[in-house]
Amino acid sequence: MPTLPAIAPDLLARLQKRTPLLWLNPALGSALPEGSPCFADIDEADARLVRCAGLMAHLFPELQSSAGLIESPLTRVERLQQTMENATESDAAWFIKSDHALPIAGSVKARGGFHEVLALAEKLALEHNVLAPESDRRELAGDAARELFAQYTVSVGSTGNLGLSIGVMAAALGFQSVVHMSTDAKAWKKDRLRKAGVQVVEHAGDYAEAVAAGRAQSLADPKGYFVDDENSLMLFLGYAVAARRLATQLAALNRPVDATHPLFVYIPCGVGGAPGGITFGLKALFFEHVHCFFAEPVASPCMLVQLAADETAPVSVYDIGLDNRTEADGLAVGQASHLVSPLMRSQLSGAFTVADAQLYVHLHRVAQTEGVLLEPSAAAGFDGPRWLTHSDQGEAYLRQHGLERHMASATHIVWTTGGSLVPREEHEQFQARGQVLAAQDELA
Repeated sequence: MPTLPAIAPDLLARLQKRTPLLWLNPALGSALPEGSPCFADIDEADARLVRCAGLMAHLFPELQSSAGLIESPLTRVERLQQTMENATESDAAWFIKSDHALPIAGSVKARGGFHEVLALAEKLALEHNVLAPESDRRELAGDAARELFAQYTVSVGSTGNLGLSIGVMAAALGFQSVVHMSTDAKAWKKDRLRKAGVQVVEHAGDYAEAVAAGRAQSLADPKGYFVDDENSLMLFLGYAVAARRLATQLAALNRPVDATHPLFVYIPCGVGGAPGGITFGLKALFFEHVHCFFAEPVASPCMLVQLAADETAPVSVYDIGLDNRTEADGLAVGQASHLVSPLMRSQLSGAFTVADAQLYVHLHRVAQTEGVLLEPSAAAGFDGPRWLTHSDQGEAYLRQHGLERHMASATHIVWTTGGSLVPREEHEQFQARGQVLAAQDELA
């Protein structure tokens, strides 16, 4: 019989039973590992996205209105807040950070994915003297650059959303573009990639097997470049830039973040790159005044398992008897990023798990109250405020950090990560199922 990871027995039992739970990180506030990214690394990523904004607006007409910057709205959701917590009036406020509506790729993955491909394009163009350091980055869409990029293959393993961001961006610049996906990934995502000129390679196994196959194929190609979602600093830093944009939006809405105005952020987590980068960026700006929680499916809580085991060696959900089968396809990951998990050990406040049925209840409520359409994985974060304010573990966290008296002036942000590109007929199916489950939930 295999040895189970060193997770507390009561926690292990609840994870194995797929009981939704809130886990608090006992290592929060510990030192970051030696050699961790720093503020200057985020500066560099931010600067790259700014100097490539003209190129992005040139490649994608839908970005002309934002001058080529990839950004999503921060939207107050008072009706949803009242529905979900039966709230009385207070200064506490719920917001959605609407990365489900990010242009072109339609998910949070656009941030990191576009950044990594742009970083590669700059590097190659500079090395081959088709771009000068101070040149307008729109030259990366010129004939000389495209001729160079056509010699290279950019590939990635993905459950869907990262594949869309990498595949579409790479193809737009003229790279050969390949996305490795499991056969059970959403058909519409595969179709969309193929229409953009991306080669889709399907694999019989799960996400991890698709990644491994893609990595091996790319390493065998001297002009292959593999975007490694499990271990990519460029992806991570692209995601981290989101924190700066969010800080600007909060300031514009007069929502301060300080000792008396805490910020709580709830982010769906798959392998951990996007939520980890966002958390890293937020902690660099707001320090102990921001509290980040990851939301994971009950069948796939890979970051929670890795951190709760308190081991440096990789630990997967399979190691504790879970099957990693969830309708939240973007979160169906068995093992957390080995780049991100050591960083989150010191920065993540905690993680909570959510059953698939609850994802549909949430996406239906969000549609009914706010008119926002989400895919299931993007609805994972909506239990966060209730876990924090209506559970023993959440109340213990608030006491421990001296936050109880400041909750009336808190800001809660639920990060939505995908859904705007989902076909209408799939949204109709999501809503029909959500309506039935919401009715059952109200009767329970």
